[in-house]
Amino acid sequence: MSENATSAESKKNQPGWYKEISKYAQPDLKKSIWQLINTFVPYFALWISMVYLVQRGTSYWIILGLATVTALLHVRIFIFFHDACHGSFFASRRANKILGYVAGIVTFTPFEEWRRLHNIHHATSGDLDRRGVGDIWTMTVEEYRASSKIKRIAYRVFRNPLVMFGLGPVILFLVSMRIPSKESKKEERRSVIITNIALILIVLGLGFSIGFSVYFKILIPVTFIAGAAGIWLFYVQHQFEDSYWSKNADWDMIKSALKGSSYYKLPKILQWFTGNIGLHHIHHLRPRIPNYYLQSCNDNIPAFSEIKPLTISTSLKSLWLDLWDENKEKLVSFRSLRTDTNLC
Repeated sequence: MSENATSAESKKNQPGWYKEISKYAQPDLKKSIWQLINTFVPYFALWISMVYLVQRGTSYWIILGLATVTALLHVRIFIFFHDACHGSFFASRRANKILGYVAGIVTFTPFEEWRRLHNIHHATSGDLDRRGVGDIWTMTVEEYRASSKIKRIAYRVFRNPLVMFGLGPVILFLVSMRIPSKESKKEERRSVIITNIALILIVLGLGFSIGFSVYFKILIPVTFIAGAAGIWLFYVQHQFEDSYWSKNADWDMIKSALKGSSYYKLPKILQWFTGNIGLHHIHHLRPRIPNYYLQSCNDNIPAFSEIKPLTISTSLKSLWLDLWDENKEKLVSFRSLRTDTNLC
């Protein structure tokens, strides 16, 4: 089925309440500006404070505590970047682009390049026939069984939590995001170059002004904690037991959003730091809804009360779910395959 046909079929199957959520897809300039103030100001204030404390020889444990809070603000800035990529943070396209470039530099992510990859993710999430761009490598049970031993080992290494959330942030933000893909167009390649140049200037400027040792003592824990948290959020948004995957011929956008995108119900303070991104089912239904309207949309549309949320404790099970079982229509663990001695 073509993309246009799939889109038409999804529109045909839209529930009655679907059009109601469109009223939340209108950015509020005051809310947007206030979010920038209440996030960027404490973020840079914490950076300045940590520079001062490191230079005075303050206990590094105190620095790590402040770095953790800074990392959470770093995640929140990435959510603003994410909204800008969807054109939902401001009504103005130019304002979204400016914010996207600025927030992208802060979070080591090129605006145009990431926007392209993320838009592909939205268009293909849950589609078994269109995996591989902007998502997390996921194999079906049958694909895993048919793979070579080397590929199975590589997949198991990739899916190991220590690799995914330990090496993952380093590889993604320091290596992968520094290189445009072969499919990138001129503007997307330019965004990678601009971001890279800006980062080099920032690193050199701060390194020579406050000292490279001071800078990296702060940068490393902030970016590592923020990166690990960001990858975990992206992972748990689609990698949970009763998620949704379907062949392209049967793929449905509404089902993909409601069943294949989690409602990650976090404590209020973490929900603030993560910019309501846990309400991911609503975000995939209508990406143009700003982060600050996702909760009210969830509260005011009765149909969303039927969505079973993931909590921090229940989401941990997702760490051990690695393969999509097409027969059971759920994610399963490697352990479930141990009866087959060839796959141990």
